[in-house]
Amino acid sequence: MTRDRGLPPAIVLGVDGSIGLTVVRELGAHGVPVIAAGRSRWSIGGHSRYARQHVLRPQGAALADWLPGVVAASGAGAVIPISEADLLELADMPPAIGDCRIASPRHEQLDLVLDKLNTLARARETGIEVPDTWQPLAGQDFAAKAADIAYPVVLKWSDPPAMWARLEAAGVAFEKAERADGAEALVAILRRYDPLGVYPLVQSWCQGYGFGQMLMMEGGRATLRFQHERLREYPASGGISTLCRSVPLSDHRAQMEKSEALLRAIGWEGPAMVEYRHDAASGRYWLMEVNGRLWGSLPLASQSGAHFAFALYRRLVDGVAGQLALGYRDHRARYVLPDTKRLFGQLRAKELSAGEKLREMTTYAADFFRFDTGYYVAKFSDPMPTLADLAGIIARLLGSGS
Repeated sequence: MTRDRGLPPAIVLGVDGSIGLTVVRELGAHGVPVIAAGRSRWSIGGHSRYARQHVLRPQGAALADWLPGVVAASGAGAVIPISEADLLELADMPPAIGDCRIASPRHEQLDLVLDKLNTLARARETGIEVPDTWQPLAGQDFAAKAADIAYPVVLKWSDPPAMWARLEAAGVAFEKAERADGAEALVAILRRYDPLGVYPLVQSWCQGYGFGQMLMMEGGRATLRFQHERLREYPASGGISTLCRSVPLSDHRAQMEKSEALLRAIGWEGPAMVEYRHDAASGRYWLMEVNGRLWGSLPLASQSGAHFAFALYRRLVDGVAGQLALGYRDHRARYVLPDTKRLFGQLRAKELSAGEKLREMTTYAADFFRFDTGYYVAKFSDPMPTLADLAGIIARLLGSGS
């Protein structure tokens, strides 16, 4: 266990996944006492050697009903949430509970980054290229419009959190992103949402690879920067990052300036990722979204030496984050479970040849022997989260509850 440096504790909300686990490890390594709040006794962040205390969140209770009590009992100096749902709930609470600061932007900034149409409009004003975008409306002739656009296209909600409850009430599954390769497929997806009368955005598919620029904004300037390239995603057509690598800050400088200008225009304070699709052949970047929270590939940034969680903690507790890192080491990080699901998906893909499938298997196996690759969850010096993750999977399969 890292020696206690006398720093006030931090409460981390959402330690059930790899992002929360990374925050726990990073803060703990810097000597911050961490209280890990998870939804399950198998929450991986709660089993880390860097977690001083594991708090089980009361099922169905609002944060306002139990969080102030944990703050008072622990003397916490900061609350750091992971999920968008917690960010939105905390935005309705005061920015501080006593002397404890809450790391949630106010609704004005959150609404801007959660609403993709607003974000795209700000991006255009900043000189950032965006995909062709159509917002279907009730009563429109979808078939006529669908016959007049280029394919493939990707469907995603303009403001996902605003749709969660509505979709659940209508018995319709939430889809973060869906792809349509033709007019018939597009209209079929849109008709699924007719009972709601609300439809996802339709955006042109952009070639290239996923590319993210992460910034810690403070007073309109970036005090910490990091960027990465996605090497593999699940699903393979586009989704969460399963293997990514750091990219030197000497590359993509002009785009980093645009990313900083966009966050400045929004008035963003704190950490955010500006996510692009980048085509190296043409040099073009298309904005996908602004992720106004700690992001899924945070393990890569932390392992590379760009410590956004500690920067956020310092900003909350000390009032200033300061320039924590001018550079970071070349590194790769891998999310093994979804990377394995991706492999199985590729092996089942009818469009891939036998040779392509063999390369997928070979690359997947070879990556386990690379010394420049870390893992989102597994870590020799902190093995219990991996064991807790496996135990949780087994418990769910056996139906033994949380």
